Amino acid sequence: MKLGCSLELVVLIFGLSFSVRATPPRLDSIPIPGTKAFPESITSKSDGTLYVGRLGDGGIVRINPRTHENVIFVQPGTLGSRSILGVFADEASNTLWACSNNLSALGAPARGSDTGSALKAFDLRTGIGKRSVSLPGTHAFCNDIAEDAKGSLYVTDSANPTILKLSPGAATFEVFARDSAFSPPKSGGAGLDGIAFGSDGNLYVTTYAAGGLFRVEVKAGRAGRITTLSGDHQLRFPDALRRLGDNSFLLVEGAGTLDRVVIKDSGFLVTPISGNFSTPTSVALIGMTAWVTEGNTTYFFDASKKNLAPPLPFRIYGVPLRKENTN
Repeated sequence: MKLGCSLELVVLIFGLSFSVRATPPRLDSIPIPGTKAFPESITSKSDGTLYVGRLGDGGIVRINPRTHENVIFVQPGTLGSRSILGVFADEASNTLWACSNNLSALGAPARGSDTGSALKAFDLRTGIGKRSVSLPGTHAFCNDIAEDAKGSLYVTDSANPTILKLSPGAATFEVFARDSAFSPPKSGGAGLDGIAFGSDGNLYVTTYAAGGLFRVEVKAGRAGRITTLSGDHQLRFPDALRRLGDNSFLLVEGAGTLDRVVIKDSGFLVTPISGNFSTPTSVALIGMTAWVTEGNTTYFFDASKKNLAPPLPFRIYGVPLRKENTN
């Protein structure tokens, strides 16, 4: 059976075992519904509402972090959707964007009719499906999403060395940037993953298996020089990247930590904020709280854990930030 990318690659994208404790201490947490939810990505609205995509069960959960109320906002299978990865709330267009990939061959219970990889658009008020845009190629894997000031969307393709761009009103993606450094390692594993615009207007991306962080210069809406950034810390499976302040980001490392990353010229400095997460997958910032999704995805992708039940319920965790974390 053919998927948006090979079965072996999909397994290696997230099927890595980490020696970390499953429950972070003393953090506010909110349960995610679904015995096979495997929360993968999280986004927020300006009013503080959170949206979490489910890798296993499919669909998108809406959460009120003040009351801890949660509801399945986008039903599994809506608009043909399968497993949901990256999510992005675009209030200007009243759209909840989501990456959908067919992981049925791995046993994902998410129901839907899609056979490949696509970017889905749902109504941000109702959860009703609006449109679907397939990623180009027969082996694609939509992972995460960012947006520029003009409303163009940028998507990382974990199976190919390309950042894709969807301009407002466009029916198809164009290749925004391509570089061999973005390629998945020949030994196996995922390539491109997290993506975010910096305060300098440039685009920053991570590569998951290789532990890379890159800057793509943006000039008049076009990609310029691509720089491999060197850090004071070897990143371990860097996943979601979210803008925090001037030249700084929140970064989730799949090995178990939430970090603050500060860009300095062609380098970066890493300060751990919180750890002991079990395969964290994403983060969203609301005020002075960073909400982290704990994916526990090894229980989905790791063959040695296939018959083991993951710790339930799945949860997101609220990490309070100090002032020094945000400057």
